[in-house]
Amino acid sequence: MPESKFAEQLRFYFIVDCEADLSVERQVEIALTAGATIVQYRNKRFSGRDFESVEAIRRLCAAQQVPFIVNDDIVLARAVGADGIHLGQSDEKHALARKILGKYAIIGVSVSTVEELEATNLTGCDYIGTGPVFETGTKPDANPVIGLSGLARVAERSPVPVVAIGGIAAQNAQQCFSAGACGISVISAITRAKDPEYAARELGRACGLFPRTLRTPWDDEFELIAKAIETGGSGSEFPAIRIPPGDDAALFADFPNPVFTTDTQREGIHFRRRWQTMEEIGQRAVAITFSDLAASYAQPVGFFVNLCLPPETTEQDVIDLYRGIGRALASHGAGLGGGNLSSGPVLSLDLFAAGSGGRIFPLRSAALPGDGLYVTGPIGLARCGLECLATGDYAYPALIERYKLPRARFDAARVLRDHDVACVMDISDGLFGDASHIAEASGTTVCFEPDHFIIDWNLEAYCDAYGIDPAARMISGGDDYELLFACPPERFEAMQSQLPGAFRVGSVTDRQERSCTGAPGGVASYRHGKP
Repeated sequence: MPESKFAEQLRFYFIVDCEADLSVERQVEIALTAGATIVQYRNKRFSGRDFESVEAIRRLCAAQQVPFIVNDDIVLARAVGADGIHLGQSDEKHALARKILGKYAIIGVSVSTVEELEATNLTGCDYIGTGPVFETGTKPDANPVIGLSGLARVAERSPVPVVAIGGIAAQNAQQCFSAGACGISVISAITRAKDPEYAARELGRACGLFPRTLRTPWDDEFELIAKAIETGGSGSEFPAIRIPPGDDAALFADFPNPVFTTDTQREGIHFRRRWQTMEEIGQRAVAITFSDLAASYAQPVGFFVNLCLPPETTEQDVIDLYRGIGRALASHGAGLGGGNLSSGPVLSLDLFAAGSGGRIFPLRSAALPGDGLYVTGPIGLARCGLECLATGDYAYPALIERYKLPRARFDAARVLRDHDVACVMDISDGLFGDASHIAEASGTTVCFEPDHFIIDWNLEAYCDAYGIDPAARMISGGDDYELLFACPPERFEAMQSQLPGAFRVGSVTDRQERSCTGAPGGVASYRHGKP
């Protein structure tokens, strides 16, 4: 069974008990306080009057950044915005669940025996639940007990992490881990215990987890805004911002050649809190917005954030977000100019940045036939990092970091500006997509030249492991935020020593039938949020 950081989220798997005297909301509070790492809602008698309760549980889990799973009911999972679904052997197939819930949903399947495992198509599944390992009275239709030996056989052969199910309590949890389970699933050990809180704490200890203090959603808008400004940097220490956030608008000092850019980061499309901390999301938001300024030869001056918060967002979430924003702004010598705060169904950041431009404003339309096409550094890494996060393969930390924490290449932009390079843009949609933008704007065709590509060794190792053509991945890419530029080959040679990571990716020719040629078959541009 492969090791995966995703397996950590399966460590303490709590399933609600809709037949217990304790309310399901209270059950989940107790389990989460004890350190539960994932929660499943299972209710074979679900009706519309239960929907508000399910929503409340999902919000509680989301506030702790704990995945929330629905059992069997794909429609309910979609309606409530669950993180995934668990399906039995007789339930709807997981391919349908993947289609309805999206490519990043967590999908689990019940598998009792090795024979059942071998007969089950696990393509697209993230984990399996195996059991009952011990006798259980919570599930009347449970399969025969498989014991620890049966659990071990399944765990040994499973291509995905295994969660042990059935009759598990603090006293036998370690036996399940020793048999190869990544996690244990519990119901009655908590919900039917004489002291549910004590039983939950003991299970948390058995899983090697620490209790948590539950986070509650934010409720005071003005206090939250004040804390966000304080954490992100008021802007008062930056000479360009004469009146910082706090009034209806910020007042900027005069600065030459104002350059403005906007961006949007929306949860579920551009980032996922299951994979990134709020601080990382804040740092990334600044970097990708400022990347447009770097591609415009403009120095960043001010940054604005319109923040949309879902109901489960906590005050600490927002403070962490603005801590990341403030750290990134400080590294670029720019200040927070202000923004706005509202509520909505998903976390969303509408971003606005101002910069001071120079004597040259590079254009996509400035590529000329005979120019070479170049990038300032390695590409394709961020896309692979995103796939690592999606699949739970944490064996490639350099790739994951390139996705989580891109950098705006102001250093490379200064070199390009000093050498009068007139055609520049940043790579956010992948080399294919952004080269197409240059070709269309300049009325030319770009011919890719994979023989000139410099393949980063981290990318090469990942592609070798997954049977991917590294050149194809570099062309499709996405979220690289290196700079893509066109210029005469002799000009590139003159500045190459100042751009040690830069390399040629193609050439610019007179317009042909297509905007881009030379890409491997089937390669296209990266689309954010494409299913």
